[in-house]
Amino acid sequence: MSNPNESVTGPRDRAALAQLVGEALAHAHAQGDAGSESEDAAEVRAITDAMVRLLAGAPLRSDGKLTIVSLAAEAGLRRNKLTHKHTGLKDLFYALAKARDPLPESLSVSARARAAKQQQDLARVRAERDDLRAQCQLLARIVQVLEIEMHQLKETNAALQGQVAARASVPDLTRWRRS
Repeated sequence: MSNPNESVTGPRDRAALAQLVGEALAHAHAQGDAGSESEDAAEVRAITDAMVRLLAGAPLRSDGKLTIVSLAAEAGLRRNKLTHKHTGLKDLFYALAKARDPLPESLSVSARARAAKQQQDLARVRAERDDLRAQCQLLARIVQVLEIEMHQLKETNAALQGQVAARASVPDLTRWRRS
């Protein structure tokens, strides 16, 4: 038997669900267009057929990734048809894709171990990235403080040079009395 924590539906069940939903939506669109299949119904049918192929892992016209770009390419439509017109199908696709098991049952133990190590490596690299970002922000603050201090020192230096120049123009009268 299967583990109770695992998903009950497999990729084929999700593909079948996508096909059923797509057929219902296409039928609903076709009913609104008095007999002939409307453009919307054809788009819905193309999108759901593409969803079935992608969820089943058998793409024909795309890279097979579970993204809207791949779904649009698989359906032979422009992406904006999914992001603006058929948003319900887009949401359904995301929900079905998210419901997929992160690691299929068919993966071997070594593949699972490799995937777990990659997840750990990814977490480590992300932590390093966050640490480097924090260090970079700290260094930027230090540079700003040093720039302000340098500007203040330049102003002080200019003022001191002005005072020295003013003193240099005043003759030293003590030298004249001795002679």
